[in-house]
Amino acid sequence: MRVFVALRPAPSALAHLDAALEDVRAGAGLALRWTDPAQWHLTLSFRPDLPAGALEDALHDLAAIAARHRPPTLQLSGAGVFDARTLWIGVGGETAPLAALMGEPLLEGEGRERRRAHLTVARVSARAPRAPRRRRRGDPPPPDPTRLLLADAVRALSVYRGPSWEATELELVSSALGEGRSGGPLHEVLATVPLG
Repeated sequence: MRVFVALRPAPSALAHLDAALEDVRAGAGLALRWTDPAQWHLTLSFRPDLPAGALEDALHDLAAIAARHRPPTLQLSGAGVFDARTLWIGVGGETAPLAALMGEPLLEGEGRERRRAHLTVARVSARAPRAPRRRRRGDPPPPDPTRLLLADAVRALSVYRGPSWEATELELVSSALGEGRSGGPLHEVLATVPLG
């Protein structure tokens, strides 16, 4: 099963971000597919191949790790792009305790992935404009309108700083591809474990 470990920002932090994204959403038109704010979270560790029989052990290990880390005070801050397709919001505040937590084996296994803590807000849509084809050999490639759009979004959100909140628990979440809103993933919280 596909699972990940997440921190859920406080509702006030999520509402603040939702309001801050209004202009970026308006400028993107149909080129970006926006994620469901009800499913927004900070991904700390992802594992696409956890055997169903290993879920109880993974939860036990996660609870033991979480107990060793105090709750950090965080804020949503800045933005970036993964793989020229995914727009994300970063994290500020007490990032050293967050980095220590992310340095732990939150989800063991060969399929485990780690990236920086982030909150995915949009992905490139199938309706996104495509770069025009080159007309003559030797001409430089024309600019990709989707990359330009993402660069504009990152530039607009680079100064974003949301309100602080204390992260008090971790969530273990399953992710079912194609079963969520507009064909996106459906996330289900399997369990929560307290920090500290």
